[in-house]
Amino acid sequence: MVYDLQNLSMLPTTSSKVKLPSDSNKPSLHCLLNGPLNSLHFSVIDQRLGPIHDSVFLDHINSTVTALNYRQNDLTGTVDTKRINSANSQPIHKESDRRTGATSNARRPIRIVPDWTENAIQGEHFWKPTSASGDLCCLNEECIKSGQRMKCSACQLIAHQNCIPIVNEKTQLACKPTYRDVGVRQYREQAVTHHHWVHRKMEKGKCKQCGKAVQGKLFGSKEIVALSCAWCHEVYHNKESCFNQSKIGEICTLGNYAPIIVPPSWIVKLPSKGNFKSSIRVNNKNNASNASKKMKNANKRNKQQQQKEERKEHRAFIVKPIPSTEVIPVIVFINPKSGGNQGVKLLGKFQQLLNPRQVFDLTQGGPKMGLEMFRKAPNLRVLACGGDGTVGWVLSILDQLNPPIVPVPAVGVLPLGTGNDLARALGWGGGYTDEPIGKILREIGMSQCVLMDRWRLRVTTNEDVADDQVDKSKDNVPLNVINNYFSFGVDAHIALEFHEAREAHPEKFNSRLRNKMYYGQMGGKDLILRQYRNLSQWVTLECDGTDYTAKLKDAGCHAVLFLNIPSYGGGTHPWNDSFGQSKAAIDDGLMEVVGLTTYQLPMLQAGMHGTCICQCRTARIVTNRTIPMQVDGEACRVKPSIIEMELLNKAVMLAKRKQGRADVQVNPLEKLQLIILRLSMDQYERYHYDKDMLRKVANKLGRIEIESQCDLEQVRNMLNAKFEESIAYPRVSQDWCFIDCCTAEHYFRIDRAQEHLHYICDIAVDELYILDHEAATMPQTPDQERSFAAYSQRQTQNDRRNIEHGERSGSTDDDELEMGFRSIKVQKWKSREDRLFSFNEEVFGYGFSSVLEQTSDAVLLAAQSGDLLMLRALHEQGYSLQSANKKGQTALHFACKYNHKDIVKYTILRASRRLINMADNERGQTALHVAAEHGRRDISVMLVAAGANIEARDLSGNTPMMTAFNKEFYEVATYLECQERFLHMNIQNRK
Repeated sequence: MVYDLQNLSMLPTTSSKVKLPSDSNKPSLHCLLNGPLNSLHFSVIDQRLGPIHDSVFLDHINSTVTALNYRQNDLTGTVDTKRINSANSQPIHKESDRRTGATSNARRPIRIVPDWTENAIQGEHFWKPTSASGDLCCLNEECIKSGQRMKCSACQLIAHQNCIPIVNEKTQLACKPTYRDVGVRQYREQAVTHHHWVHRKMEKGKCKQCGKAVQGKLFGSKEIVALSCAWCHEVYHNKESCFNQSKIGEICTLGNYAPIIVPPSWIVKLPSKGNFKSSIRVNNKNNASNASKKMKNANKRNKQQQQKEERKEHRAFIVKPIPSTEVIPVIVFINPKSGGNQGVKLLGKFQQLLNPRQVFDLTQGGPKMGLEMFRKAPNLRVLACGGDGTVGWVLSILDQLNPPIVPVPAVGVLPLGTGNDLARALGWGGGYTDEPIGKILREIGMSQCVLMDRWRLRVTTNEDVADDQVDKSKDNVPLNVINNYFSFGVDAHIALEFHEAREAHPEKFNSRLRNKMYYGQMGGKDLILRQYRNLSQWVTLECDGTDYTAKLKDAGCHAVLFLNIPSYGGGTHPWNDSFGQSKAAIDDGLMEVVGLTTYQLPMLQAGMHGTCICQCRTARIVTNRTIPMQVDGEACRVKPSIIEMELLNKAVMLAKRKQGRADVQVNPLEKLQLIILRLSMDQYERYHYDKDMLRKVANKLGRIEIESQCDLEQVRNMLNAKFEESIAYPRVSQDWCFIDCCTAEHYFRIDRAQEHLHYICDIAVDELYILDHEAATMPQTPDQERSFAAYSQRQTQNDRRNIEHGERSGSTDDDELEMGFRSIKVQKWKSREDRLFSFNEEVFGYGFSSVLEQTSDAVLLAAQSGDLLMLRALHEQGYSLQSANKKGQTALHFACKYNHKDIVKYTILRASRRLINMADNERGQTALHVAAEHGRRDISVMLVAAGANIEARDLSGNTPMMTAFNKEFYEVATYLECQERFLHMNIQNRK
């Protein structure tokens, strides 16, 4: 902060400590004078300032400074030369700093969770208050000794609250790095993590080098006694015999929790929106001018699309994991509101042992961002710290993700608060009891995956019955997915009464004991009033097609409970395992139905059971009046309805390892099914900023199935081999490169020298883009583009039907060729007779995949009219050059007939030999027959050079030479006769 002061000419130019005037209503403000008299640089100290949950801006009290023009006698104070000179060596404010970006780091907010925006700073601390007697400020002479002591949760650094701005400016006191900020092209160049050494004035534990305990020196609080790594937590004495300079650059193994820690090299900070540097190079002014014109035209055509893209939220970070079966990354979601203050404490402990960026506060936007961010992490596991509602929240977000995470991550539970029936069912206990976090992390790493049924509820209004409580009732239940249980009747009524009372007077329900007493009071009240004694008359219960309403009436049930897990109501077990055909389990696809009376409800706490009705796979409930209902503890009154329950899916959960329980096998590395798309350089230069347009103009080459751990060097070898061996692929030049389509806001090329560093999962999700520098391009000028767009609008309905038919007909008779790590599907070869009567083979020929190209009569029309630009554009759009009409005539037939040499040249360069020798259905003539029949000598020379069969016979038994002779084109006939003789001579020489 800079304030210009006037009338201070008598003040000496040395740095001073000055006390600004204040009144009774404002706090005392201090500043540090530094620099010329007309420019006063100072940091404000407010004794009232304290950290809040998310952030506190240290400069928000500027409004308290009301006057800046002071007289000389208003300034009083003393000069602390030692402190100020030390502070001058590390200025509080800098004009530019790589770590601070646009704003000064000294003015950064105090945070306890990582910043996921573009303003994130590498090495930022996560402060929390501390009052331990041994916690000493990390600053010595610079220490202001003012404000509450704060501790960084990640690196355990200690500083006074008012010393934090000074700490932020010292790079040697930065926190451990949590991500990489090197650009989207260099993030794979360094995949290791180095030690992050922190000076300790007090440290517990033993030195790893000498094995002796680390002890603080008497009256030596300012001395550094040890150094410890913030990642692996190794400790060394601060002396040459234990710690030397060679350890500073050592690679860190991340300690005992390495398999579950997300390394900082996985998390990459993306360039800010609009600052992405393209790999396109403009060679001269003409190219720049042309590119500018193309950009303007594209912007006009895609104005609405660009506006839609701008409304999308820009990603500041992306996770680029290294695929491996040896890592089990765990992302932690903590609900600070659960369990009193337990959530806040756990947040700091997890940040210390793990990467702070794999620990998320659910009050800061929920779990969706974290799950989206780490969706590509191999063998991902999720730890939900909170109550059963927190777990249900995470599971519901997993259901909503589109596309879903494959494979679905397993979800573990760290129970906070009371209840926690799901955690009890999975073996994690009823609540967190201050166990060491390291022990919990080890148990999560050793846990086993189990399946848990999840049920869907469908609620429709019962139109045959009028609602008796219109103002209080609702049309639907609070949740439509059951994880734990679903009930209606007296228990839901008690839960609803408690919820409404707490909403009305929250100050009366801040004690767990008082809450339990309220539950007991409401239960005793209903035991006397018996409001739901006629529940069986208000509902009709049907399970698996059997009516159980009479059984409810005989048992006198006041509540009906549908159990998915054995535990209910904080650890009770209403279901009797001796009843039913099988023992209750969370993955058996059965729901246990239990009836409860007001007498049985309190006796559940004593170990008794309810009235077992049945086990079912589906249920149908019809109510004829408003009844309280609850789903997983969320209660409301539901108007007369028809409720249907059925199995939704099975979630993968983490259960505490137990002997005799089967472990669900989850494949951590799924194979990728990718569509290969080829782009020309012109397409890439024109549309690299528009992903949707690139997807439209790209040429589909086929599909590939590949392991996600393959690097790009391996993928290149596989593709090159297939390009050379298989006729299913068009010709691809050797000078092609990969394009990253899923990292930044724009596509960019991968340097061939770095292909061994990148994995296929880094650059592709569903589509693999390759850039072919020698591929044919689309029309270059705006006029040509407009002509193509106009023609596309004139496409007939018959063209579209042919395209759709071609797509449908090419999906059968697939053969699979295994090659290395993947398999590529191509069609089986068919005989000529089979192909004659197959529309698909007329269009594609043998060996061509249906996803490769589409057919259209527009290709024939372009060849007939000699419109090369149109034909090229259609081919680049994915339409097949082997498109044929009902007579079997292809584009090459028409080009030879009407003497369009450029069409012939383009076609034979980009089509297979099969197309050159393809015969029509009416006369059995090949393209060489047509050229000979019409006296096209130049075209005949081109076809023969391309491999046309000069001995092919039509349905009349004539070769192309005989056809030309019959039409009296003797020059063409002589040429073809010479070629036949030359062919026979070569055959004889080989013999």
